[in-house]
Amino acid sequence: MKIGDRVQVKNSIVVFHHPEHRGNPFDIQNLTGEIIGLVEDKKGRPVSPNYPLMVKFGEKFITHLVDYELELVS
Repeated sequence: MKIGDRVQVKNSIVVFHHPEHRGNPFDIQNLTGEIIGLVEDKKGRPVSPNYPLMVKFGEKFITHLVDYELELVS
């Protein structure tokens, strides 16, 4: 997967930082978004993050996910 790909969350993933449900559990399964970044380094030093894909859903919600939690949308 690469920056700009449209993706959909295929697994049940509960987050607590969704802007409309902050502090409450919210399942993001089936949400569609766009990959906006790949976390590969921090301050110029290489890192190996657990959740390297930054995915943006709508205007305000961004979260980090792993490729096996997503599927490409055409």
